[in-house]
Amino acid sequence: MNFTDLIIKKRNGGELSSEEIDFFIKGVTERSLPDYQISAMLMAICIKSLNYRETADLTMAMAHSGRVLDLSDIDGIKVDKHSTGGVADTTTLILAPLTASLGLKVIKMSGRGLGHTGGTIDKLESIPGFNTALGITRAAEQVNNIGIAVMGQTEDLAPADKYLYALRDVTGTVESIPLIAASIMSKKLAAGSDAIVLDVKYGSGAFMKTLEDAQALARTMVNIGLSAGKKTTAVITPMDRPLGDNIGNSLEVIEAIEILKGKKDGRLKRVALELAAHMLVLGGIANDRDTALYLLDKNIENGKGLEKFEEMINAQGGDPNVCEDYSLFPQPKCSLCIKAEKSGCITEINTTDIGRASVALGAGRLVKDTRLDLSAGIIMHTTLGEHIAVGDIIAEVFAADSEKCTAASDIISKAITISDREAEPLPLFGEV
Repeated sequence: MNFTDLIIKKRNGGELSSEEIDFFIKGVTERSLPDYQISAMLMAICIKSLNYRETADLTMAMAHSGRVLDLSDIDGIKVDKHSTGGVADTTTLILAPLTASLGLKVIKMSGRGLGHTGGTIDKLESIPGFNTALGITRAAEQVNNIGIAVMGQTEDLAPADKYLYALRDVTGTVESIPLIAASIMSKKLAAGSDAIVLDVKYGSGAFMKTLEDAQALARTMVNIGLSAGKKTTAVITPMDRPLGDNIGNSLEVIEAIEILKGKKDGRLKRVALELAAHMLVLGGIANDRDTALYLLDKNIENGKGLEKFEEMINAQGGDPNVCEDYSLFPQPKCSLCIKAEKSGCITEINTTDIGRASVALGAGRLVKDTRLDLSAGIIMHTTLGEHIAVGDIIAEVFAADSEKCTAASDIISKAITISDREAEPLPLFGEV
């Protein structure tokens, strides 16, 4: 098969066959195709797109480019969850222990943060001693024992995606819905769960900036999941402001604990419970969303969700006492309050820039090998649509030194718009 002919075929808007897509991904995995030809194909796909069948075939080829996990040794229906990324998106740390406390088997592979978005693995590693490098055998044993394990992604999971993503990042081909969908779903399918719940975000802090793009991505991923025989649900949610109040690794764990204790409400809790409800329905624990939400609320009130979180921390070598004593988390050396310089209503928050501020503080990374300051971060004291007066605290930042605090405060001040008009925040949920 001549790969140049395949590039020309897609460049001219042709439809690639299943065999041609398999040839492409085999060449990527075995490194038998040069980077310049792979990049040319990625650009052709980015410009001419792929139809649903092509996208599904690409996803399956990528999923099978490495190890596909067999979770049959874990009893029950396994439901995975994925978010397309945002700022202060701490839903996994809330929904995983809550759904496990209700009998769902939760084995969750999560990643590290990159750019303005945080990563679940980084957050968990702010808990002293917490081990995310479990390996699939140990993780499966843990899930059979206590119902839950959250671990880092294994290196042999969808290796073709890792190589393609690195090329997309430097060739201007990231913003392609079929390529984004195939990247996400290839890892989800390789992870071996029976069902998948997707949180597809849009807005100033998301990769999808518009509702229309989020809808297209959600439909594409659901179609891929269904074509692979997986029950799949997507919930569309806005990222027009940070989802929670706390941004940064240890700070986000603390906010999740406060929600599990029943001490905090708000958008983060509502989105986490909505996603958890769909997980319980797909997992056969609840017959419908309303029943699932009732069960989840009940296990916050009776403390069983928090108990399951503590149980997971203990099983993975962490110190569960952090749930009662937050001083056990890494502590920042410097803090700074950002105050409003004018009165009015907060009408816009550039959420990506808020994420950039957390990176400037040391809480995030621009390259994968960056060492994080797990104590660094931001606590937002106001949000979109709120009225504030001169001198009110907008946010508080935490870091290892005053220079980082000052740099981050400048970014945050510019990211928040205060005006005389009223804000028009996006609804908390779009379609399912």
